[in-house]
Amino acid sequence: MTFHVVQFEAFAPEAERWLADRCDVRRFAPDADDLGDALSDADALLVRTYTHVTADLLDAAPQLRVVGRAGAGLDNIDVDACRRRGVDVVYTPDANTQAVVEYVLAITSDALRPRARVTGAVDLAQWMDLRSDPSVVAPRQMSELTLGILGLGRIGRRVAEVAGVVGFDALYHDLLEIAPSERHGAVPVSGETLFERADVLTIHVDGRPSNRGFVGGDLLARTKEDVLLINTSRGFVVDNVALAARLRACPRIRAHLDVHDPEPIAADCPLLGIPNATLYPHLASRTETALRAMSWVVRDVVAVLEGRTPEFPAPRTTG
Repeated sequence: MTFHVVQFEAFAPEAERWLADRCDVRRFAPDADDLGDALSDADALLVRTYTHVTADLLDAAPQLRVVGRAGAGLDNIDVDACRRRGVDVVYTPDANTQAVVEYVLAITSDALRPRARVTGAVDLAQWMDLRSDPSVVAPRQMSELTLGILGLGRIGRRVAEVAGVVGFDALYHDLLEIAPSERHGAVPVSGETLFERADVLTIHVDGRPSNRGFVGGDLLARTKEDVLLINTSRGFVVDNVALAARLRACPRIRAHLDVHDPEPIAADCPLLGIPNATLYPHLASRTETALRAMSWVVRDVVAVLEGRTPEFPAPRTTG
């Protein structure tokens, strides 16, 4: 029996070759609006970030048996609608954890440890000027700072582990009770306390609807006036209007945002043009290792099609 797979967005070449050896694969861009009859006999859908699997899309794929999401979140998959139709959902929950943690650490290091480059030969006086320039002297070391982690899931826990090794005091806030053995030394606090005490605040919450606008004016007003705010989770978690106001009022606050709502960034985004807002094009998981690991969701897709149990099915409760 030949299985028909509709794939949106590119996957790692080795995963695509592996899948093509086992299935008939039809590839489309994420914004494709002319799929012809591709969905009508599709047994599986493969998506990454920018294809939304909605009830309408499912209606166009009556033979669908499984949706594979190459990534750690399921925000763009209507999991409940899939289950109502008997469609399995599989994903790669831990594939990009290390990549995101390294990205957060890179942003943090760049922001806290300014550096000057030597681009040519200099004499002793110039050398000493470079070394004594106040702009390259970090006022505090990481071991003197408090790292606040909003969301202690897979990525948040790994951030806490790395933070402890570096020397941060780590605090966290999460909706769930986290066992002490899984906190890596991070101390649980209220959301208000987290925003009040953090010198560096990194956001790692999931895509549940109640998190929309969670980081709004009330919490942002509590931050220190020189906090470093990093968001690599979901764009809609942060109220951009409130953040823009806070950044304008406190020019020493720095916000580094890798995720946005919507993506790509729209012309009316209130953060555009604000000097202390740095916006990135959703790069946290962009390592070859993570991209390969996410692409191997194809193994679980084929497992479902062949009647086997997948390794990473979507959780029963998605929030």
